[in-house]
Parts: sequence; C-alpha cells; structure tokens
Amino acid sequence: MSWTQQEVRELKEGRYMLIDGEPCKIINISTSKPGKHGEAKSNIDAVGIFDNRKRSIVHPVKHKVQVPMIDKRKAQVLSITGDEVQLMDLETYETFQLPIPEEYKGQLNSGEEIMYMIAMDRRKITKV
Repeated sequence: MSWTQQEVRELKEGRYMLIDGEPCKIINISTSKPGKHGEAKSNIDAVGIFDNRKRSIVHPVKHKVQVPMIDKRKAQVLSITGDEVQLMDLETYETFQLPIPEEYKGQLNSGEEIMYMIAMDRRKITKV
C-alpha cells in the first residue's frame, strides 16, 4: 500500500492526490459555500505526474481521498543509451533504467547527480 487517506479540506495546491488511480499534482482548489441542505464542495484541478493529463474532480470537503506516498531520492547517471538513462540510487545502490523526459534531453551527462521521485511503484526524473 503506497497511499494514505486524507480529507479533501486538508489538501493544498502543490500537494499530490490519486485521481482514477493515477498520482496527480494539485494545481487549483476552489471550495463552494454550503447550501441550505447540502455541504460545501471542493472543485480540484490536477495534472498527472506520469502522463501530464489534466483532471478535474468535485468532492464534498469531508470526503476522504487517497494521497500517494511520494519518495524523492538522488541518483547518479551511469550511462545514457538513446532515450533511456541508467541510474544508480545513492542510498540503496540499486541500478535501474528510466526514459529521459523531453525537458531534460541533452542535459544529462555520465557521473552527474539527479533527483527522481517514486510514486505508486513508478519512477520519474524530476531535477537535473
């Protein structure tokens, strides 16, 4: 289990949540006032971490949602092969391969340290 539960009213912009099983970064939250017989609702706009798709969802503020456990780590670039890079985690010394994101193509060099994140058993390069 790589997620926890949190109420919608505890979420903030820049944090993460799961929408349709996909970890997403929250870019906007707007909350309406409670009605005569209802309760306040939040409209959440988020962007998928791995697929960059925009998603919107509406929930009551007391509704519990899933929040992914995000692990940010450092790794060293071992080699670059085409559109993939081989990395070694600097804590566990585990080696693995990741695709190079479009914004970092041509910026990676062997021996450099980079930041990457692990969310829902998937990895992505976040900073060079």
